[in-house]
Amino acid sequence: MFKTLIIDDEPLARSRLRRLLAAYTDAIVIIGEAANGEEGAELINLLKPDVIFLDIEMPMLNGFEMLDKLEFHPIVIFATAYDQYAIRAFEENSIDYLLKPIEADRLAKTIQKLQKNVIKNDFEAIRQLAFNEPAKKATTLSLQIGERFVLIKIADINYVEADEKYVFIYTNDHKKYITDFTLKALEEKLGEDFMRIHRSIIINNNQVAEIRRSFNGAFVFIMKGAQEIRLKSSRSYANEIRKAFEI
Repeated sequence: MFKTLIIDDEPLARSRLRRLLAAYTDAIVIIGEAANGEEGAELINLLKPDVIFLDIEMPMLNGFEMLDKLEFHPIVIFATAYDQYAIRAFEENSIDYLLKPIEADRLAKTIQKLQKNVIKNDFEAIRQLAFNEPAKKATTLSLQIGERFVLIKIADINYVEADEKYVFIYTNDHKKYITDFTLKALEEKLGEDFMRIHRSIIINNNQVAEIRRSFNGAFVFIMKGAQEIRLKSSRSYANEIRKAFEI
């Protein structure tokens, strides 16, 4: 039996999914529901479900931001009205991606996949493998541009900057990409070669050509490239910068 949580801000969507899951009482036991990402994170860390059905577009925290807050990591099945998050969803170790309105025959395939991948094996061992072993270092980042998905080599990213409600990725060939990733999510995905120097700026340490001292303990980073790019740090990151660059 899989202890299961439903996390969705739409009451009708939660009710529909609960009715559909009632056909699988031999495999699924619903232990709770949450109406937003904050509630979902609290319930997951408290109840430690085996599986969650998770919406993406929710108030307070979206589905991806909620996953970033978890101390305990269940198996994730996304259930959303939007198809543009599919690639990113599978990067989050989810086992399926359901589009609303969820149909009974499609849900049946999801339950079969869950049983095939988990019930025949040791559940806890699989969960540990999926979430607690060191992951392979990612070398590319997928971004949706309209109807296309663009793959960017992480090594080619020069810096990332948040500008009001948007986050932009700047590459070494002077291209600029808008992304729906948050800075926090990118900071985790990009890895140890990147660091935040300002609440709105993440740099690729390997693309720093020069560091200059500025006022009030801040620094100015001159980035590599044909066009000179200057990025100013904030004083609150000064200690981390000194340690990282041994200055």
